[in-house]
Amino acid sequence: MADPKTTGLHLVPSLRYRDAPAAIRWLKDAFGFEEHLVVPGEPGKIVHAQLTCGKAMIMLASPADDAFGKHMAVPGMVGGANTQSIYLVVRDPDAHCVRARAAGARIVLEPEDQEYGGRNYSCRDPEGHLWSFGNYDPWTNTAL
Repeated sequence: MADPKTTGLHLVPSLRYRDAPAAIRWLKDAFGFEEHLVVPGEPGKIVHAQLTCGKAMIMLASPADDAFGKHMAVPGMVGGANTQSIYLVVRDPDAHCVRARAAGARIVLEPEDQEYGGRNYSCRDPEGHLWSFGNYDPWTNTAL
């Protein structure tokens, strides 16, 4: 199997937020993301943003009525449903959970040891996206 760290291949999740500027601030405060690139649009809108956390990256934008945007929805626009979740490897899921909770994350699964190794928790951000954080690194099949 090719090593994704040397092939140049990367998976970058892309999300939509009704209030993308507020989401950027919240993701920085709650989860420790940093702004890599933010392209503002009309007042209160984000055309495109890239946030990083270590070597991980997500992209986000405000909902748009364009060719791609017609295929994307904020969970609150579809009854709160998610068809995916994002998992981010962190060293200390318990401390991360405390930070996220303090910032207003709704914890849906408390930190718990997993039978396959590692420890993780899951939460929803203010707009309902489902996130999971844990110290299990699937590339090495070990906990950090």
